[in-house]
Amino acid sequence: MKMTDIPFGTTDWETVERTEHKGETGIAYWRTRHFGGIRVRMVEYTPGYLADHWCSKGHILFCLEGELHTELEDGRRFLLAAGMSYQVADGAEPHKSFTAAGAKLFIVD
Repeated sequence: MKMTDIPFGTTDWETVERTEHKGETGIAYWRTRHFGGIRVRMVEYTPGYLADHWCSKGHILFCLEGELHTELEDGRRFLLAAGMSYQVADGAEPHKSFTAAGAKLFIVD
C-alpha cells in the first residue's frame, strides 16, 4: 500500500455518516472515509451478523470489541477477539465473517 497526497488530519468517527449494509442475517453499520485509493472504515456488526457473500478484497482488520469468526473458502476458520487483527491480500483467500454477540472493527483496504 502506497500512501501519498494525504495531509495530516484527525477523524471523529461519531461524526462520519453511518450507512447500513444487510448481511445474510444481521446488519453491518459502516462509517467510511476515503484517502486517495485507501478506504478506512469503522464497522459495527449486530449480534447474529453473517456476511452474505465471499469477500475477495484485501483488508487489514483490527477487532476493537466483541468477537468475529472468519471462515476461508477452503474451510479454515479463525476467531478474532478484541485486540486481535488479521490481514489478507486482494484476491488471495476469499473469506466470510460471522459474529454471535456482535463486533466493532477498524478496517483499512
